[in-house]
Amino acid sequence: MAYEIRDGWLHPARVVPSPNHDQRPPDMTIDLLVIHNISLPPGEFGGPWIDALFTNQLDRHAHPSFESIYAMRVSSHLLIRRQGEVVQYVAFDRRAWHAGASRFEGRERCNDFSIGIELEGSDHTAFEEAQYAQLLLVTRALMSAYPAINAQRITGHQHIAPGRKTDPGPFFDWHRYRDALREP
Repeated sequence: MAYEIRDGWLHPARVVPSPNHDQRPPDMTIDLLVIHNISLPPGEFGGPWIDALFTNQLDRHAHPSFESIYAMRVSSHLLIRRQGEVVQYVAFDRRAWHAGASRFEGRERCNDFSIGIELEGSDHTAFEEAQYAQLLLVTRALMSAYPAINAQRITGHQHIAPGRKTDPGPFFDWHRYRDALREP
């Protein structure tokens, strides 16, 4: 499968529009890719909860862990589920609210100049083959559409918000991912 980016949207990806985005600063170059992990409830996969969180519809009573997050207004550009399904919440030309307080190479507010990709997973579980395969295809499409993103401008949430965030975590295989990006 090959992906194409048209008007800020990845085709073919399932689209679930999030209201949690805004305009990037004027003349801002998109030059960073940030990789995250997410699971709702923590450590559980599947279900509607990530979509619900990113669309402000998370039922606070559905799980005890949701009480502390149901009112958060967050989003990511993309989610890659365990079986490889790709979901887009925010157009790439818009600022998704995924990185929070963050810094990359001395620049703060990484949301201004980055694209965020969530992998359905946790800090305690290996990611699936299908996720790596889709992440590679998506990354190549993004690098083609946004040439300021290169292999040195791909990072984890843990690297831009150290001490505050730990994702994508120790089970994300950076060597495997970077080596695959170098292959034709």
